Amino acid sequence: MTTRSPLLDLPGAVSAEGLDAGVAAHYGDPFGEQRTLGQGAGLVDRGNRGVIEVPGTDRLSWLHSLTTQHLTELPPWRGTESLILSPHGHIEHHLVAADDGTSTWLDIEPGTSAALMTFLESMRFMLRVEPRDVTADWAVLTMSGPATSQVLAAAGAPLPPRSFDVLPLPEGGLVRRMPSAGSPHSGAVDLIVPRTSLPAAADRLLAAGARPAGRWAYDALRVEARRPRLGQETDHRTIVQEGDWIDTAVHLDKGCYRGQETVARVHNLGRPPRRLVLLHLDGSAETLPARGAVVVLGERPVGFVGTAVRHHELGPIALALVKRNTPDDASLRIDDLDASIDAA
Repeated sequence: MTTRSPLLDLPGAVSAEGLDAGVAAHYGDPFGEQRTLGQGAGLVDRGNRGVIEVPGTDRLSWLHSLTTQHLTELPPWRGTESLILSPHGHIEHHLVAADDGTSTWLDIEPGTSAALMTFLESMRFMLRVEPRDVTADWAVLTMSGPATSQVLAAAGAPLPPRSFDVLPLPEGGLVRRMPSAGSPHSGAVDLIVPRTSLPAAADRLLAAGARPAGRWAYDALRVEARRPRLGQETDHRTIVQEGDWIDTAVHLDKGCYRGQETVARVHNLGRPPRRLVLLHLDGSAETLPARGAVVVLGERPVGFVGTAVRHHELGPIALALVKRNTPDDASLRIDDLDASIDAA
């Protein structure tokens, strides 16, 4: 069931649809919100994400054995990204983790909590772990932009010094430093806060100088940065190297985990069947391609569209997963739109 965020009561808020139903698509100025995320400090409501808490003495070694990331030596107050794969190496879950010394917190894509909990429960055996779905009690906020550190300071919240460092929040919860969705020089943090404190936490950040920004703006910068999203730029066949997660969510020198053989084989051969590309779309159309729209070269389907957005500087762009041998200079079509690959 979709939970309506209280931040939809902010002025100008328009609810997103589909995967992000329940949070704001925008607050009345999508392009201005993009500029805020790139030049100021934008506050994005991501309270529709799932949150799973994993307490227990064996939590890190257990998660290490199940995921693509090396977690056995993850220190307290540190985070990371990781994936859970199928036995054949296809991506099933994308996890963003934060450990506070007692529990490991996993925030995940909306609507995936039940499936992930089913898998985790099936793998507990006799280990000292107690995974629980706490989505109803905890919410995720993201703040991004070069003024993030100033806003956090004015709001009395700590700024973790490095990417994926984690610190406790004074009012409860935690803040995790993240790579920015846009410019690599722009700061970004995720805040995991009690859901009952979500309006108050947002009010403090807005009073300190942040501006609300919706999913449209966040996704525009994510697409520009060529960062895939599970369920958008993936399908049931997607492997790690196709989504460019190999550098951020995979440790190539750890022990066995489900799907490792596929990861190692493709890494050694260097030939994934498909690749993630940024497309520039014909700007004359009034509508953007839907997720899953077929990318065609001549008469031949070569891939599908993930997320299509209108960028405040680049115009209409999209991420797509296409066959590896699709030429960078190919003249592509999506529905009735011309499209070209950005090879930069």
